Amino acid sequence: MAAITASLFTFVTTEMLPVGLLTPMSSSLHVALGVAGLMVTFYGVSAGIGVPFIVAWTRHVDRRLLLSALLAVLALGNLITAAAPDFAVVMVTRLVMGFANGAFWAIGISMTMRLVPAKHANRAASIALSGISIATVVGIPLGTFLAGVSSWRTTFVIWSGLSALVFVAVAITLPSLPSDSAVPVREVLGLPKKNAGLRLAMVTVVMYVLGHFAAYTFVRPFMEKTSSASAAFITGLFIVYGIGGAAGNFLAGYTVNKSLKGSYLAARIGLVLSLLLLLAVGRSHVGAFATFAVWGVCLGAANLCQINLVLGTAPEQFEAAMAINTLGYNASIALGSLLGGVFADATGVEGAVWVGAVLTGVSVVVTVATRRSASAAGTGAGADSDQTLAVVG
Repeated sequence: MAAITASLFTFVTTEMLPVGLLTPMSSSLHVALGVAGLMVTFYGVSAGIGVPFIVAWTRHVDRRLLLSALLAVLALGNLITAAAPDFAVVMVTRLVMGFANGAFWAIGISMTMRLVPAKHANRAASIALSGISIATVVGIPLGTFLAGVSSWRTTFVIWSGLSALVFVAVAITLPSLPSDSAVPVREVLGLPKKNAGLRLAMVTVVMYVLGHFAAYTFVRPFMEKTSSASAAFITGLFIVYGIGGAAGNFLAGYTVNKSLKGSYLAARIGLVLSLLLLLAVGRSHVGAFATFAVWGVCLGAANLCQINLVLGTAPEQFEAAMAINTLGYNASIALGSLLGGVFADATGVEGAVWVGAVLTGVSVVVTVATRRSASAAGTGAGADSDQTLAVVG
């Protein structure tokens, strides 16, 4: 399980490194901030679009072997990024790496859950997802720090080496895990059409992820503009955010068993409030630290909740459901960072945060509206109505 958590740490950090390095990378590669944000956008596009096909085409491949291959792609991609002569090479490389990232998300969590008895599956998922928090607490701040004392290229070289080390760990420590739930492409893409619970869950997931990444991608230039924050201060914010994410993940690991829908709704309301707080008090150092802590807690909780929602909607087709989840999540990362870039370039970086708050708020509104609609319908709808309520939070 530790090897999969380390894999998640490596994938998440690689995906999000440009967030902490956006200013120096845009300057070095001679592109505008909004254009530099496309490094996150393109990564998310390929991760989302490619995952249903990769998962289906590799449905007969042992999952340990597949994960090892994905890590090899990550190691090589980080090395190429470090040596890239221009922005075009970085973008093409990120596009290819995104395919590997999407495939990992479709198989990684389910691999973790297969390594433990069924009754411990949710806790195993929570432990694996702690890799996100570790990436935020250690990985992204460390990448920002290294870029400050050397260069952003050094950061990617180091992450190439880390990817190679995790590759070795996976190959040595994980048992053989033959695919046991993957299905053909047609069935993967058709799952939302026949599974109303999954479809409704993904609407809420897409909206909050759009909002989060519209704002999060431009955190560094926002803080630099509004409070003249130094690289060291921004590193501190990422650390606080990551600690909050770990706390939110840990907390949600318990609350989802008591009230999954309540936990999911509360987490997304918290995301909206944290973005509004960033606009209101983010200019002060104390306000920024408090905001990033709340933001991290809420995102950590929301991410664990949505994984449990997906598991609940298609327990017998979990890899297929996770492929759809990965498609929606990563496509939303891509579109969210793109929208944030458009507003950042057109109205200033504050515009990216505002659009983030609005989109995340839409996710909350969808949940509340669906609940009221289901309540108005009464209990006559039976089990299907109950399932929908559980899914949309």
